[in-house]
Amino acid sequence: MSGGRERALGVGGQHVLDYLKRMQAENPAFFYAVESDDDHSSGNIFWSDAMARMNYTHFGDTVTFDTTYRTSRHKLPFASFTGLNHHGQPVLFGCALILNDSESSFIWVLQTWLHSMGGRYPVSITTDPDGLIQVAVSQVLPGTRHRFCKRGIFRETQDKLADLYQSHPTFEFEFKRCINEAETIDEFEAAWESLLQRYYITDKEWLQSIYSAREQWVPLYMRDTFFGDLGLAERSEGLNTFFDGYVNASTTIQMLIKQYEKAVANWHEKELKADYDTTNTPPVLKTPSPMEKQAAGLFTRRIFMKFQEELVETLANPATKIEDSGAVSTYRVAKYGEECKAHTVSFNSFEMKATCSCQMFEYTGIICRHILAVFRAKNVLTLPSQYILKRWTRNAKSGSITNENAPEVPNDPRESLTVRYNNLRQEAIKYVEEGAKSIYIYNVALGALQDAAKKVAAVKNKGPGAAPDGNLANGNSKEFHASGENHMLTFHSVDEKKKKIRELTAALESTNQRCEVYRTNLLAILKDMEDQKLKLSVKVQNARLSLKE
Repeated sequence: MSGGRERALGVGGQHVLDYLKRMQAENPAFFYAVESDDDHSSGNIFWSDAMARMNYTHFGDTVTFDTTYRTSRHKLPFASFTGLNHHGQPVLFGCALILNDSESSFIWVLQTWLHSMGGRYPVSITTDPDGLIQVAVSQVLPGTRHRFCKRGIFRETQDKLADLYQSHPTFEFEFKRCINEAETIDEFEAAWESLLQRYYITDKEWLQSIYSAREQWVPLYMRDTFFGDLGLAERSEGLNTFFDGYVNASTTIQMLIKQYEKAVANWHEKELKADYDTTNTPPVLKTPSPMEKQAAGLFTRRIFMKFQEELVETLANPATKIEDSGAVSTYRVAKYGEECKAHTVSFNSFEMKATCSCQMFEYTGIICRHILAVFRAKNVLTLPSQYILKRWTRNAKSGSITNENAPEVPNDPRESLTVRYNNLRQEAIKYVEEGAKSIYIYNVALGALQDAAKKVAAVKNKGPGAAPDGNLANGNSKEFHASGENHMLTFHSVDEKKKKIRELTAALESTNQRCEVYRTNLLAILKDMEDQKLKLSVKVQNARLSLKE
């Protein structure tokens, strides 16, 4: 636990401040703040770029505040706010340098971060098990569910009970199994008591303290709140992994900005690749279920794979009705041979709503095999809308910002640059994705972007105060140089521009017509494949019946 430790920024800190000032000058939507005196020698620093702030509008429902780099092993006063995007990848919301480890410092960092995100509270937040952070979260985010990361608990347990770990090598395995495998409160309580008795450790103060805080870190007690955990190995125990491999024990403050930019670029590239794979690599369907086909078209590739896993498991988890009271029916769902681990599902046929005792949907946002088994028994062929979280879909970042956790668009025109910047970026990405599909479309898209660059340059060079078709409403008159060149761009006459527009329009129309033909042919092929799959499924079922007879 921390206790009022202070650090000085020094030369490295000034390097960070110079970088932040330059970034804000280039894009006023870049946010940074410093809590310090005039010389910035011992204050805390927070920053968040335009992309990080926009990420929060789409994925700000669950947040990780990672302060592990402040530990003695790293000795870097670096902290980050991260979350999960629609592919289950880590996504950045902001960074901080915490020079003074105190309650007031954490309160300032959390308040500043929340302000930069438009004052919208997350549903949940995960932090290290630090008493100062716990107090700060309770003050700044009183309505947010606060969870301690398991890795932090396990790490401190190993430190506090080093003698026990050394004398009883099996204790760590038993301890983690007690935490990870319990499915009911009674099961956890019994396993915990058995653990204490087996290793004769009923008087250990540390174990008593973490047991008292069990509702903040044992998964079983947190499953009624969305944390976005997908059961992936890399996230099963630790905090987010955004800066893993970029910030380590040898990283200094002087090196931090360079590593920060590398990490941001790396994860941006991974997100673009995941977007491309989702769009261009259709997943292999494993059942003839219309629900599986629906989910394949809705979810990102990675989320669909998780859904598909649950759907396939319904074949081994039959649903048995145990109670029926009008519109609401109760089912018992258990895997063959594991009836002792059954889950209970309540299904309302009027509202098409189901709840399961495992609470997987509440915790992850992905529907569980138990509810899907009931849907299968009730012949529910497609996913009801309430079980399709937009944050997990292909279109998670499309459309207007309607997420209840999204920051409101600020009134300050400088702040509104965040929205303009990200809207333009999204439109540009469409050209990149479509343009890369063939050399013909690439040439058309490249020509369109080059023409757009010339038009933007022409508007910039006419200076402020001009009409919308000629000048910016706010901005400075600056020379616009082509990337990698030392000469000014030459501009076409009005007639030449109109001619170019007509040529591009004709080319795009031709391309659209070709794409429509390809699309029609592809749909026909997919329909034939689906028909063949259904016929094959019927033949298999008939063959099985014949064998039984």
